[in-house]
Amino acid sequence: MQTDARPTIAVLGGSGKEGSGLAFRWAHAGYPVIIGSRSADKAAQAAREINQALGREAVHGADNPAAAAAASIVVLTVPYSAQRPTVDEVRSALSGKILVDVTVPLMPPKVNRVQLPEAGSAVEAVQKLLGADVKVVSAFQNISAHHLKDLDHVIECDVLVCSDDREAAETVIRLATDIGLGAWNAGVLANSAAAEALTSVLIAMNQRYKVPAAGIRITGIAKP
Repeated sequence: MQTDARPTIAVLGGSGKEGSGLAFRWAHAGYPVIIGSRSADKAAQAAREINQALGREAVHGADNPAAAAAASIVVLTVPYSAQRPTVDEVRSALSGKILVDVTVPLMPPKVNRVQLPEAGSAVEAVQKLLGADVKVVSAFQNISAHHLKDLDHVIECDVLVCSDDREAAETVIRLATDIGLGAWNAGVLANSAAAEALTSVLIAMNQRYKVPAAGIRITGIAKP
């Protein structure tokens, strides 16, 4: 599969369910993918599992700093408690790049209750921390990991993409549509608070209706 024209994606937290699911879909779509983890061994094991599922060598693993340094797009898929430590760990490798932050401020055990940080969006806080040299994009918070590794399953949830950089947002919309997801520019990064909050709402609905992957659809806009 031709990958030369496609950017390399590092998925930090890629050994987790959400990260490995997104990595699997991007690798299947022909993107060069690096799994990042605090442990290089854990990242390598996750990469082997994805390669086995794909039937080819499409992914490799590395520790978080090495993964971030080798990629042009970095995707952060760690729990809220690890968001800031992971960003600090890879900060020197992010200059001039797109950072896609999937963070949701879930605070166990009450993950089905919206608990946004005092400043509002957890993702916007990262943009303020990193400054204008890094293009932070919020996306994929509402996509359940449950069906990501099932390529035959149509995921019935759209992606809300928020960023203060319109070009970076469009790049991430392409990343989403290339793996079969509907994706929409939902405005500035501050609007990420809505997507972050929606995750707890969807978890509550999963619990109430005993389903694994409640989602949202945007209506009234023609798909491109």
